Amino acid sequence: MTDDVLTHSSDESDLLSGRCSPADQEPEILSLRPGRLSEYIGQADVVETLKIAIEAAMQRGEPIDHVLFHGPPGLGKTTLAHIIANETGTHLTITSGPALEKGGDLIGLLTRLEEGDILLIDEIHRIPKTVEEFLYPAMEDFAVDFMFDKGIHARSHRYRLNRFALVGATTRVGLLSAPLRDRFGIFRNLNFYSIQDLEIIVKRSARLLEIEIDPQGATELAMRSRGTPRIVNRLLKRVRDYSQVRAEGIITQKTTQIALNLEGVDKKGLTSLDRRYLKTIIDYYHGGPVGIEAIAATLQEESDTLVDVVEPYLLKIGMILRTSSGRRTTESACEHLASLEPFSA
Repeated sequence: MTDDVLTHSSDESDLLSGRCSPADQEPEILSLRPGRLSEYIGQADVVETLKIAIEAAMQRGEPIDHVLFHGPPGLGKTTLAHIIANETGTHLTITSGPALEKGGDLIGLLTRLEEGDILLIDEIHRIPKTVEEFLYPAMEDFAVDFMFDKGIHARSHRYRLNRFALVGATTRVGLLSAPLRDRFGIFRNLNFYSIQDLEIIVKRSARLLEIEIDPQGATELAMRSRGTPRIVNRLLKRVRDYSQVRAEGIITQKTTQIALNLEGVDKKGLTSLDRRYLKTIIDYYHGGPVGIEAIAATLQEESDTLVDVVEPYLLKIGMILRTSSGRRTTESACEHLASLEPFSA
């Protein structure tokens, strides 16, 4: 009875003090993101630009210029924002364009930023126009303007902000308005990664995850990852699961091929959606040209998904063409589909 009372008393004191018992503490989540520019693999020109900009800003005691990263999903835009915050020793606040529905949402974030902090706005092209207008004075003058009352009694008040750096990330840079785009001092495009860079990323991630992988397995994973680090890390985990259960935990070229075939990822990294997209143009529209809305309707997919996720890689490897009259498939797309009986669906 005494022990029960003592145990209860100890737990209660922990609750009152705000301390967490070992059982209550959340396990640390292993992140595969690099934390510094020196650890970042690929995008050499972007990394060099950031190194110079960060070092120059720190020498002047100022925040780095506002930065806009654009390119397909999964290439490291968010990771670079984390790295900028780490390199400058400041705090990173993350939000997205669709989350900023009203001007007050943005103002609430801006007024809480400390000197030199980084604000990342993902999908910045989706910020509502009324919210975007609050960004203009914030980016240029580090201030926001409040309007009080209406009509003849309307008056404006300018609130000074701490100096901060805005990092914008977008997959659709063409949808940004010119006034917003022109306010960014650093404007960089992220390209698809080479097979060699992806091999290095796979080996680094395997070390962090304590996975045994041979060079041929790393090359096979890199070749099937669509030039995208996010995808190579996701596929690495799926191949790890297969190897753990069916191949004594060692990732080889053979286990990688079998595991990714089960995932529906073919030898060029195309998924079932990619192949359905190509087959739709070939089978229903005789190879094109056809508009994106017609393809989306036939596939019952959102056109934005096709434009942002499917098309960039197919354009890069030359399997489709964008023309003024619509999308067309190329001869290499037909040859690739013809060589893939298991993936024809």
